Amino acid sequence: MATTSKKKTAGLADIIAGESAICTVGKHGKGLNYRGYAIEDLATQASFEEVAYLLLYNKLPTRAELTRYNQRLQSLRAIPDPLKETLEKIPATAHPMDVLRTACSLLGCLEPETDFSQQHGIADRLLAVLPSLLLYWRRFHADHQRIDTRTEAASTGEYFLKLLTGKTPDKTHIDAMNVSLVLYAEHEFNASTFAARVAASTLADFYSAVVAAIGALRGPLHGGANEAAMELIQRFQSPEEVAPALKAALARKEKIMGFGHRVYKTSDPRSPIIKEWSRKLSTLCGDTVIFPVSEAIEQFMWHEKQLFPNLDFYSASAYFFMGIPVMLYTPIFVCSRITGWAAHIMEQRANNALIRPGSHYTGPEPRAFIPVDQRK
Repeated sequence: MATTSKKKTAGLADIIAGESAICTVGKHGKGLNYRGYAIEDLATQASFEEVAYLLLYNKLPTRAELTRYNQRLQSLRAIPDPLKETLEKIPATAHPMDVLRTACSLLGCLEPETDFSQQHGIADRLLAVLPSLLLYWRRFHADHQRIDTRTEAASTGEYFLKLLTGKTPDKTHIDAMNVSLVLYAEHEFNASTFAARVAASTLADFYSAVVAAIGALRGPLHGGANEAAMELIQRFQSPEEVAPALKAALARKEKIMGFGHRVYKTSDPRSPIIKEWSRKLSTLCGDTVIFPVSEAIEQFMWHEKQLFPNLDFYSASAYFFMGIPVMLYTPIFVCSRITGWAAHIMEQRANNALIRPGSHYTGPEPRAFIPVDQRK
């Protein structure tokens, strides 16, 4: 077998794959900031639209700039008729992530990027229209309605919830959605962002890079953890059921989703923020099971495995308390992370080099070719 002196690194762990001025997880993986601003400050003091502007335009907007930006996003929510027709033809049984992947690709055919100077406009368009695409499909099949996606709503979070139910959402729900979108907006060279940058490095169009990112996020080891976490939480009717069931699950070598992180070693700084929102929403709706069970799972996983909850774990219960179907949890991730993906695509283009790593060869030594009639 061939050998090499190159160091083997599973999943590119600990490999620095490039430079970025967009986000850092901080020294020793403990902190998180977007363009220098701490996630704790952004989540408690900024709207998602402010964060989107920061990521895409490299500065926090002034009041006037934010007003204009909100107006711009609201003006970009309409869906082209050919895309509506396609959304209606996609089966109700399709996974919503597949719907977003397909819809984004078709939008790229209808509104193509013909020059890289259009990239900011396309980023804003996708930020505005992704919730429209997802929920038009959802409401058409679930409620047999062709909804008007030009529905007025002051923020992306309010817009999402209003389209989902057709009703004016509770202010606490709007605020919780805003925080969730801020927390999911960006996270350095994660799998989907790296996929977007790889596609962008080939000088592919903007939509192709985003479709690559959506495809990477589709996998349960990246974007589906919040869905899996909710499925786990709903197995239990009381906190007392948690420990024996999870002990048995660990004995069977089952992976408990929503815990630990590839980068963070002791805690995920986003988790305490969304946990408090989950607690607030639990109290608001009179929950006596889901949140206590979630805390019991958190305590068990720390005691048994020294694993902490990541952002996905308490996001699951927060979305549940807002009445959001589990199948839409990962698509919400897309509606937020489009900001980070777009920022990385533009950054890759600004100082581009084709991303083409090498591999550690483990195949056979060179050997002679055998003609087909001589093979046994």
